[in-house]
Amino acid sequence: MKKRLKNLRKQIDEIDGKIIGLLNERAKLALVIGKLKKQKGKQVYAPDREKEIYELITKKNKGPMPKPSLKAIYREIMSATINIEQPIKVAYLGPMATFTHLASLKKFGSSVTYIPCDNITDVFLEVEKERADYGVVPIENSTEGVITHTLDMFIDSELKICSEVSLEISHNLLAKAKRVKIKKIYSNPQVFGQCRHWLEENLPGVEHIEVSSTTRAAELASAGKNAAAIAGSLAAKVYGLKVITTSIEDSAQNMTRFLIIAKEEVESTSNDKTSIMFSIKDRIGALHDILIPFRKYKINLTKIESRPSKKKAWDYYFFVDFYGHHKDSKVKKALDELRKNCRFIKTLGSYPVSKE
Repeated sequence: MKKRLKNLRKQIDEIDGKIIGLLNERAKLALVIGKLKKQKGKQVYAPDREKEIYELITKKNKGPMPKPSLKAIYREIMSATINIEQPIKVAYLGPMATFTHLASLKKFGSSVTYIPCDNITDVFLEVEKERADYGVVPIENSTEGVITHTLDMFIDSELKICSEVSLEISHNLLAKAKRVKIKKIYSNPQVFGQCRHWLEENLPGVEHIEVSSTTRAAELASAGKNAAAIAGSLAAKVYGLKVITTSIEDSAQNMTRFLIIAKEEVESTSNDKTSIMFSIKDRIGALHDILIPFRKYKINLTKIESRPSKKKAWDYYFFVDFYGHHKDSKVKKALDELRKNCRFIKTLGSYPVSKE
């Protein structure tokens, strides 16, 4: 038994040696690619290429390695490769251990430099002022809907959406005190909305205190008497809190979608999504007429939201997501017809569709 085990481990060591050699060969090729990108003034991170790699390894994987595990391994391989090609900085809605931080790690891996920001406005500013190459911001939750602050930032910003990532959100009740002794709970307003029914049934009458992030909530709960926080399990480890109850979100399918913002546009792939915003002429049937080009060219809308312009009473901007790249022929035709009925139209970006 010992002899066989030793032999099997020796085989694993030999395979590991080959893997290390191949990873370094891959890194050398990436360095050459990085130099070519620099010469052409292109960003080192390419969402279209990222998608292509994930699809390739999924197709080639025959097991027994689970596909999600293989994808996580390659995420770190690509993260390290990007850092070798050209170190990049990613701004996100912080502080550490927020869900936006976790989404950032899921997208970019652990080898890049992360810049935590106090609010969504600061994430945009870091990228606009080129102190960060990319920004990660939440855009919508499957339970509570759209993040209006993020939508509003796109009205004046020239940044582009270059990618998206979805994260399954699980909320936990964290505290140092026992559940029966909890008098107040800290969390983000969106999070309170996602756990509303559970809180009403299990902790009625307990004070809800809104703060900027789940991590800030955990920090305050760790310092307060008879206080709790609703946050992720990582925040419990960071701030020395006990997980009192897990998965207190009202919906079992609680997902949040995040956008990756940058100054550069993304090349077309075979499966893209485009985000636009526009304001329409004030006349009867205007919104109906706006939707006609999408139907005419069989373009599938995935989201439409309205936001007040804040410049004139009852004047609105509309935000629309649809499948297709803005350079696709039918999308170009639809957008050209759309302009005839718009006072203002802006393409926020075309980017690979996230399949998560």
